[in-house]
Amino acid sequence: MKAVVLMYDSLNRHLLPPYAPQTFVHAPNFARLAERSVTFDKSYVCSMPCMPARRDFHTGRPNFLHSGWGPLEPFDDSMPQMLRDAGVYTHLATDHYHYFEDGGATYHNRYSSYQAFRGQEGDPAVGQVADPVVPDHINGKGRRQDWVNRAHFKTDSAHPQTLTLDAGVEFLDRNHDQDRCMLQIETFDPHEPFTCDPKYREHYPSDYDGPLFDWPGYHPVKETPEQVEEARRNYAALMTKCDESLGRILDAFDRYDLWPDTMLIVWTDHGFMLGEHNCWAKNWMPLFEEVSHTPFFVYDPRHPDAAGQRRSALVQPAIDLAPTLLNFFGLEATPRMLGHDLNPVLQNDHAVRDSAIFGYFANRINVTDGQHVLYSAARANASRPEAGEHCYRYTLMPTTMRGFPGNLDQATLHPPFSFTQDMPVLRFPVGSMSAATADHPADADLLFDLENDPDQTTPTEDAAVRDQMREHLADLMKTCDAPPEQFERMGLPITT
Repeated sequence: MKAVVLMYDSLNRHLLPPYAPQTFVHAPNFARLAERSVTFDKSYVCSMPCMPARRDFHTGRPNFLHSGWGPLEPFDDSMPQMLRDAGVYTHLATDHYHYFEDGGATYHNRYSSYQAFRGQEGDPAVGQVADPVVPDHINGKGRRQDWVNRAHFKTDSAHPQTLTLDAGVEFLDRNHDQDRCMLQIETFDPHEPFTCDPKYREHYPSDYDGPLFDWPGYHPVKETPEQVEEARRNYAALMTKCDESLGRILDAFDRYDLWPDTMLIVWTDHGFMLGEHNCWAKNWMPLFEEVSHTPFFVYDPRHPDAAGQRRSALVQPAIDLAPTLLNFFGLEATPRMLGHDLNPVLQNDHAVRDSAIFGYFANRINVTDGQHVLYSAARANASRPEAGEHCYRYTLMPTTMRGFPGNLDQATLHPPFSFTQDMPVLRFPVGSMSAATADHPADADLLFDLENDPDQTTPTEDAAVRDQMREHLADLMKTCDAPPEQFERMGLPITT
């Protein structure tokens, strides 16, 4: 038995053909994938954004209630390492450069082998003292390094995504006749900046003649409608490149007839706002459906008759894939893993959860039952006025994306949690926020009825549903062994 995991970053569900038949995005291979796999209709994120989602993937449990962006911890279970230790060969091919920064440096060594391809976004891959030539552009983040990198990756064959897929296909070329191996192919695309060979833009002609706009900032939309549409076209072009990459994997499955014994998983860490709700990107706004409701496909050779079918059970691939892959290779999940093996869902759409928790560390804590979603805001209370403003990080690896956090001089040793394998952890204060937009203030809970208001235009005031969702939230936080201040921030009772 073998498995191939193809992971994208910032892939939008609502623009893919299997989910949006009228989409303007050219992605025939995603339609081809849907014919061979199970398509999940209620797939949601868990810990956000990039590296927190990957820690979930390794550990099979939410981590955002205790910590933010950071590496794997000494007490963490790692599914790829568990497979490796049990004799399953695991290989990672990636251009996701965050793996090789301070806040991600413990992930790649959990695999039997790995390959990394440089140059995405602000990856310090190319050394150049002279300032790069930068065209007239609209670029909300505008890193110098990105423009240096672009000048050195001029052809499609040299693009980091292409090189990553080359490596994945070459692994299959070498090892298609081997048993007990897992290949993880992970590309940073279609994460911003939306750059790719001009041939992919040929699917999206326009008469736009304004400045280059392929990298929206993390802020409300302030650009003209014409500029918004230009950014969407550039994102679509990169999605088309991603689709071509998917086609290469499907071709390899056909070429080597991998279907009888190889699982294929295609997923993403989250989506990306392209002007919906007057928002760009992610991180700063409530976790609207465009970001939190994700595309997810699984082909399981144990259930070939499920090809082309859809599943409505509520799933969270970030935490469900660890127990699913372990089970596929005959291993058991650890007691610390809170995700669910998806085999029953694949087989007959059997429900594995009635609600799902998700969010960013020190931000809103969100919950959905698949029909409703509650974005719960932090609030103060009479006994602890600062509860809505502060929380604590718990870690033995105090690094962030590209360095070390502040407030380490205030760190204290905290007793073990239920999942830290008897290890005490450092506890230190961090600032918190509660995501807001012009229409939705930071201190207000937001409840949406997704069945009757899928575009989330108007929050509902149904008190009975709100109470039920807060009950779900409290139960899930208890299951995660959330620290007391997280309950206080949300105004929830702390009970055992």
